[in-house]
Amino acid sequence: MNLSKLVNWGQEYGIPSLVVTAVGREMVRDDRYLDMASSMAAELGATFVKTYYCDNFENVTSICPVPVVIAGGKKLSEKDALQMAKNAIAAGAVGVDMGRNIFQSDKPIGMIQAVRAIVHENASVDEAYGIYQNSP
Repeated sequence: MNLSKLVNWGQEYGIPSLVVTAVGREMVRDDRYLDMASSMAAELGATFVKTYYCDNFENVTSICPVPVVIAGGKKLSEKDALQMAKNAIAAGAVGVDMGRNIFQSDKPIGMIQAVRAIVHENASVDEAYGIYQNSP
């Protein structure tokens, strides 16, 4: 199925489209590839783009004309995952989809609360990590 056709069908019904950029095992997750893939998704009509966080992520968000959300990627330590979320938001991401970094955490509710604090309350990584550690 053609992506632009799916986008058009969704728009007919007021359904926004989220396009996810994917990277093969042999491909490098770098800003050059991700900004190009994200921009192409937007040019094809994506309302939002979900992509991986990388070094120089501000290059991805600055070139993509639609809001960018990061994919959580592989499972990280809780503090590292919170740092990635903080870095992504600081570099222009509008949100995060932390996936396994939430549901594989030993305190998933605390991790959700910590990520929320970073995204919506501009909490520092240490403040967010404290939320995570002090959760039941």
